[in-house]
Amino acid sequence: MSPDHLSRKRLWVFDLDGTLTRPVHDFAAIRRVLGVPPQEDIIAYLDQLPAEESRRRHRQLQQIEYELACQSEAAPGVVECLRWLARNAELGVLTRNTRDHALLSLEAIGVGELFAADAVLGRECAPPKPAPDGICQLMARVGATPVQSVMVGDFVHDLRAGRSAGVTTVHVDFRGLFEWAELADHRFDDFSQLHAFLLGGVPEP
Repeated sequence: MSPDHLSRKRLWVFDLDGTLTRPVHDFAAIRRVLGVPPQEDIIAYLDQLPAEESRRRHRQLQQIEYELACQSEAAPGVVECLRWLARNAELGVLTRNTRDHALLSLEAIGVGELFAADAVLGRECAPPKPAPDGICQLMARVGATPVQSVMVGDFVHDLRAGRSAGVTTVHVDFRGLFEWAELADHRFDDFSQLHAFLLGGVPEP
């Protein structure tokens, strides 16, 4: 896909933690605090606990997420790239975090004004990724089709959600490993590289 074609997309949906923000979540440590076995999906594990215990541990998780949201820093190139995209496209966020914490993070990294509140979907707003429902909600919100839409993320859940929704998938991997290449239509080391590609100046790695 050419830079010109990608830059004409109507809707850009972003993962939040580790994509728009610098990665700070130590998921192994979070699992230990919450008593979640290694490799288990944290949210799915907490959801299947007895009701009272599930609520207690979800409150613990939300406190951890709040503290991390307050410390959010923009990933390299994010602010400039998003401001450029927002001139001609709708922007949305789909996160496995809560909406309130997502809004807090967006404000902390200096891009809160680029996102309408109802364009930021947390795990309470739609089934968590890799389910595509949140992407479909955001497309319906602005009347965009899958062909007109993009999902950008750093993890396999983001890319699988995008694939299931039928949208273009962009993998941003600050490590440059690109472990799920088969799920990504485009791959970039960071948002500065993505921005340069959209401007037509730098090819993909």
